[in-house]
Amino acid sequence: MADIGFIGAGNMGGPMLANLVKAGHAVTVFDLVQAALDLAKGAGASLAATPGDAATGRDAVITMLPAGAQVREVYTAESGVVERATEGTLLVDCSTIDVTTAREVCQAAAARGLDMLDAPVSGGVAGAAAGMLTFMVGGTESAFARAEPVLEPMAKSVVHAGPSGNGQAAKICNNMMLAAGMIVSSEAFALADRLGLERQTMFDIVSGATGQCWALTSYCPVPGPVPASPANHDYQPGFTAAMMNKDLKLAQQAAESAGAATPIGAEAARLYAEFCNAGNESLDFSAIFKLVDQGR
Repeated sequence: MADIGFIGAGNMGGPMLANLVKAGHAVTVFDLVQAALDLAKGAGASLAATPGDAATGRDAVITMLPAGAQVREVYTAESGVVERATEGTLLVDCSTIDVTTAREVCQAAAARGLDMLDAPVSGGVAGAAAGMLTFMVGGTESAFARAEPVLEPMAKSVVHAGPSGNGQAAKICNNMMLAAGMIVSSEAFALADRLGLERQTMFDIVSGATGQCWALTSYCPVPGPVPASPANHDYQPGFTAAMMNKDLKLAQQAAESAGAATPIGAEAARLYAEFCNAGNESLDFSAIFKLVDQGR
């Protein structure tokens, strides 16, 4: 079993580190929020006073942080992870951040002879709790091979996306597609409502036809057809609108940087920004149906 430092024990990181402890790994945790540390300790983890302390003497360090600025600070600041990590420590950042920052931080780690991977996840809080996340991993093949047994207790699948930064690239492309699928599924239900087509009938037909998509069959944006979907629970989040808004901004930044035309992705970003700015950021991202149903 491995000795793992874990930095970022929030809504995603907390259940992820708990699954590592359950698998028999020794986990040492740093977070700025005392309540998160209390939960981590209750799950069986040890606590560290600083990110550098969490990194010292570990086989691997995993981070799950809100944004690129925090990732850069935690890894590259004086007495941060890169400076304090022991020779041979594997670094794995599971945050969803911009591709440029991911690659630059990986380069800083490589300059000290450390293997580092960007490994953002898909699956939300429910997937984190169940140990059923999909990891999209960027980095060298040798580092990926080292990471697989560390990530396995948290994972449904662990996929090598290519070199450094490609994990982030895969994540933002996936979530841009997911957002577009959720919006158009919401539009379809809003249209069906106005045409007199019952929602269950609409679901039964489309889920077996060419319009079928994950946003419809697994995460239906209207109450009724999929009992486990947030729509049947007042849109309590598995993946918040704020998180989708953040990921769509990252996708648009990447598209601009790469010279890629993403008009549908841009419209999805605009709609989620509008939805969040109206005070809905804490709802599940499938609650975008509320905005679509207004007839916009």
